[in-house]
Amino acid sequence: MELKTIILNKGKEASLTRRHPWLFSGAINRIISDTGVAPFSGELVEIVDHWNNFLAIGYFSEGTIAVRIVSFEKVTIDQDFWNNKIQEAYNLRTSLGLTNSDTTNMYRLMHAEGDGIPGLIIDFYNGTAVIQTHSIGIYNSIEEISKALQTVYGKELVAIYNKSAESLAKQTNQEVDNEYLFQNGEPNLVGLEYGNEFNLDWIGGQKTGFFLDQRESRQLIAKFSKDKKVLNTFCYSGGFSVYALKAGATEVHSVDSSQKAIDLTDANIKLGKHKNHTSFCEDTLSYLKNNTIDYDVIVLDPPAYAKNQKAKHNAIQGYKRLNAMALKQIKPGGILFTYSCSQAINRKMFYDTITAAAIEVGRNVKVLHHLSQPADHPVNIYHPEGEYLKGLVLYVE
Repeated sequence: MELKTIILNKGKEASLTRRHPWLFSGAINRIISDTGVAPFSGELVEIVDHWNNFLAIGYFSEGTIAVRIVSFEKVTIDQDFWNNKIQEAYNLRTSLGLTNSDTTNMYRLMHAEGDGIPGLIIDFYNGTAVIQTHSIGIYNSIEEISKALQTVYGKELVAIYNKSAESLAKQTNQEVDNEYLFQNGEPNLVGLEYGNEFNLDWIGGQKTGFFLDQRESRQLIAKFSKDKKVLNTFCYSGGFSVYALKAGATEVHSVDSSQKAIDLTDANIKLGKHKNHTSFCEDTLSYLKNNTIDYDVIVLDPPAYAKNQKAKHNAIQGYKRLNAMALKQIKPGGILFTYSCSQAINRKMFYDTITAAAIEVGRNVKVLHHLSQPADHPVNIYHPEGEYLKGLVLYVE
């Protein structure tokens, strides 16, 4: 089938020749269609420059980002294409030691633009692949994606769960159902991460069920937690708390404003048979304001304060206020793990904001580590926007 062709305005091919995976609507000159009908949202289209030179193939959508690129080569987007893409992603995770690890059996398999497929997230949880599609074009290919997962994983794959209802509704207003696409036995509801056990809930949990992007940071906090008193704020499922307790923390407090998050945390603490832990269902700012803070280690891992560029100013003020409160109260010689997962806040903005917070409280602060998302959440070098997670480990004198 011939694809409808998008012809760009003269000079607007530069971003695609640099292999950026988004085409913005303002670059489009006209669309050629054999039927005379414009492409529908989710339809594959071919993009050419002003002189009719091939540039890319991608999924069309109505909006500022008009096309999300899936190939810069002139290929057929068929089952072989998806098999190859999933295999490439799997091979990368194998090279990272994730697909054959005795201590970790959950990881991100497909990270959207980072793995060359904008709009596609696949997380693997101890035999179950959980798919999230963020565009109707990717969703329309979910059957091929499911078959590719079965081909690549073989008997290792127990189930495939499609969790696209919420993410797709935000992007396209498309109504779909979350459902199992494949099952070959009962899914395993406990996963391992560096030997730590966690309950898994891809049906009712946030995102795909667990925040895999903090795996390396959780491992790092273990190095600072032995014989320490630790505060884990915005704790969600208590990942940092579990690692700190296993590493020998004398006491850990977990704080989250969601009772559901506290229940998840308590369940994971119980699963690991950990002691010396207390949960508080309370807003983090209120907790920091209303309690005497005598912690050796504090974790600040809030949800995204800036969902878009317009929210940047308020987000920066929010990060500054939060970090100033923690820096002011942490014990001398304390360690602060602080993060931003707001894509609109770049690394320099976040660093400068934490610097401003340190200046405000007047304490000497040293940077020990610059943190980012782990290697199974790769950043496409042509798509720097994919680096969303920023973190610092600070020593507070």
